[in-house]
Amino acid sequence: MQFVKKFPLLNGLKLEPFTPRHKRMLLPVVMLTLLVANDTRETAVHALSDAFWAVSCYVAFTLILYHLIARLFSSPNRLVELYHHSPHHQVVFSSLLGALPGCGGAIIVTTQFVTGRVGFGSVVAVLTATMGDAAFVILASKPNVGIGLVLLGVVVGILTGFLVNHLHCADFLRPTSGIQKDLPHRSLNACPCDSSQTPSTNQQVAMNLQGQFWKWLIAPALFVSITLSLQIDVNEQLRLPEHGIEWLGAILSVVMMCLWACTNEIKGHQKTVAEGHKVSYSHPIQKAAQDTHFVSAWVISAFLAFELLFLFADIDLARALSGYGPYMPLIGMVVGLLPGCGPQILITGLYLTGSVPMSGQIANAISNDGDALFPAIALAPKAAIAATFYSAVPALVVGYGYYWLFEL
Repeated sequence: MQFVKKFPLLNGLKLEPFTPRHKRMLLPVVMLTLLVANDTRETAVHALSDAFWAVSCYVAFTLILYHLIARLFSSPNRLVELYHHSPHHQVVFSSLLGALPGCGGAIIVTTQFVTGRVGFGSVVAVLTATMGDAAFVILASKPNVGIGLVLLGVVVGILTGFLVNHLHCADFLRPTSGIQKDLPHRSLNACPCDSSQTPSTNQQVAMNLQGQFWKWLIAPALFVSITLSLQIDVNEQLRLPEHGIEWLGAILSVVMMCLWACTNEIKGHQKTVAEGHKVSYSHPIQKAAQDTHFVSAWVISAFLAFELLFLFADIDLARALSGYGPYMPLIGMVVGLLPGCGPQILITGLYLTGSVPMSGQIANAISNDGDALFPAIALAPKAAIAATFYSAVPALVVGYGYYWLFEL
């Protein structure tokens, strides 16, 4: 209880015993097992460290800014009025929101679509424009290329959204049970999940601790992440033991996933793929922490799955993909249809190593929806699936256009 007294947000909360419903705890248990086992320790340390320093820290920083901006959209103002003024304005704003690294912008637009505030063309625009967490990787490693891909996604998203607006009405594939546009409390930063249920005591404690976690870590963690992105040896500069910063990142990943595992009880499909409940008046850092941990869970799962596949199956994707130039835009587009950021980060990583050409990276960047597809499927499954396949068309057109113009 001394620990609880140190955090005022935890005072007055009575801890309850955990139950087997906390199936999310399986992920941190697997992470710890991989770190302990001799055969997987090195692979796990590097995978978890990369997930924390290269993705989670940037996601947290971006989402803190996003939730601060979301406050602007939660109250009536001229910008919101312009956003809702016409379907074309909605498409432009949606594409710009999709340009934000991570899935925050796409979740905003999908929530607005379900509540009846924007049309189907906006969903297609935001999913076409977004690169998900792969944007963090490319922006950190090759900023010029990353900015170019983000701008390209915005332009293609706007054009695709305009086209879809001409083909379909605004209510196309909108879930009729989700239309709540007349409710005043629904806003752009509303939680896409089931907010009618009050979190249990354990969940509330974990949510509070998530906010404290990033409140104290965001500044030093972001400094380390930027330093690593600049290819500076942090261990040498800070006089840490060999692989010290990598072990620190792995340990922080485990702590982060333990907090995430306690914030929601798995009781169905939506609880598995959607973000956790967020109180509307919560501080932006706490909201960002919950979003970051949700995204990080999928990032870590993907990193570990791919790294362990390479370790035990001895698969060299760089060699396997060599010589498939004419098919790389198609491969990039198909991988982009997969939900989650793991496959997309893999394609981006292969592009950075020279294994995937720019045409494949462009096709993947336009077609991929990253982690945003998971909550989108939970909110409006038919619209999400249709929108992601709509984004495949411009991905092929632009990807093969680049291939024929510059790579053939």
